[in-house]
Amino acid sequence: MPISLTENAAERILTFLHNRGKGEGLRLGVRTSGCSGMAYMLEFVDIINEDDTVFEDKGVKVIVDGKSMVYLNGTELDFVKEGLNEGFKFNNPSSKNECGCGESFNV
Repeated sequence: MPISLTENAAERILTFLHNRGKGEGLRLGVRTSGCSGMAYMLEFVDIINEDDTVFEDKGVKVIVDGKSMVYLNGTELDFVKEGLNEGFKFNNPSSKNECGCGESFNV
């Protein structure tokens, strides 16, 4: 299954890329961290690697490395505002549990 973006997430990423002035897209990944085992990573990509999987949704390239793909398959990335807080939210169907702060997860 592909990685998808909500309209809010796509608009926010395109704004960031425009303000940055360069970049191929946004990399989604996971790393070992946090109290639940894994944490999400987001970073802008200037060069796409050979082993990357690239999805395009709403005009945005979403780049995922092979090791992270197994954990992110089918994930929808959203951008939400809750009170004074705003940020990206991962709607990941593979996630079984998240820590209380929402920064890490396990599958």
